Amino acid sequence: MQIVEFTADSLRFSDALPPKAPADGFVWVFVDREEFTTHQPLLQQAAQQLGGSALLDLHCQDLGNAIHPSHYDFTSIYDLVIFRRLATPVETRNEVEHEAAIEAYHGQGGQPRSKPRGGLPAFNRISSRAVGFVVFDRLLISVHPRGCYTAKSFIERSLTDAKFSVDAVSARSRIPSSPADLVLRMVNAMVDSYLDVRKELTKQLEHWQAELLKPNSRFINWGSLMGARSQLHVLEDLCDEQHDAMQEWLDSLREQPMSSFAADAQLAQTRRDQMVARARDVIEHIQRVVHHARRLEQSAETVVQIHFSAQSNRTNDIMRTLTALTAIFLPLNLIAGIFGMNFEFIPLLHLPSGFWWAMGSMAFVALALGVVFWRKDYLARTRR
Repeated sequence: MQIVEFTADSLRFSDALPPKAPADGFVWVFVDREEFTTHQPLLQQAAQQLGGSALLDLHCQDLGNAIHPSHYDFTSIYDLVIFRRLATPVETRNEVEHEAAIEAYHGQGGQPRSKPRGGLPAFNRISSRAVGFVVFDRLLISVHPRGCYTAKSFIERSLTDAKFSVDAVSARSRIPSSPADLVLRMVNAMVDSYLDVRKELTKQLEHWQAELLKPNSRFINWGSLMGARSQLHVLEDLCDEQHDAMQEWLDSLREQPMSSFAADAQLAQTRRDQMVARARDVIEHIQRVVHHARRLEQSAETVVQIHFSAQSNRTNDIMRTLTALTAIFLPLNLIAGIFGMNFEFIPLLHLPSGFWWAMGSMAFVALALGVVFWRKDYLARTRR
């Protein structure tokens, strides 16, 4: 567990819980989810001492739930925000290796049953982790997955900003002014990771589209393509949950009284406007991710339909050619069948030149039908 005290233009780490929050700042307490149960009594003490209210048992269960969807809830004292961030490549790789180990020894006698299914790297990244925030006026309690990059990177960035700021005004603009401001900045960093992964998804789907639209394509990655479409559904549902949670919190920020931000009314209004603007920016980023996921999904469905339409057209061309050839040989079979009848008196049957007359008529009929079908493009070569 880490305790950080933010003031107007600086921050410092603390080994123990301060008796009260700084007059011009707030306290941030963040803990790994694996240690949440162990530190829960101390967190409850911090909530009661610095926030003014203990955490509800239901909210504690939500914070400790690693698979909880993005969600927003509130009480008269604090807000609860759960936001699912994108898993890092290291977390995804560890998860895949863990599933592979379970799969390898799931067979009888501890023998590998089949090869582990890893999936495509781009779509493996559509895996999320829940991060919980409890937002008081002067206290922020956050619960992160173990080794969460969001908390560490933000601490490093804040230390850098505080160290290299040229004056107090510059430092004050870079240091979060309230717990809600800090949460919005971290959530914004989480959403940016979803924006970054769009390039990888687009590149992979464009590769599949090129393969599907190739002439005489023998596309065999249908399982991966269906898995990618399923993952795009997951991404869309995930972003919808994030959007709903952030929209509810934005409505709450708009309704929050200005006195909770600062004593000065003008400063309070300025800070609230900044947070509302930042919240709207986060929601706009989430909407961009949702729009891109839907566009990729529609693009994948469209290219699959084009692929099968092209296959159907090639099949129709083949069947058209075979039908034309069959139509050419049908009159020839008719002529051969007539002269093969067991009648004694058939014209041309007993003539020395009867065979050549029959062969000539058959060749003429075949040639005439061939010319007719060729002019109608029934025997034309398919253009690719």
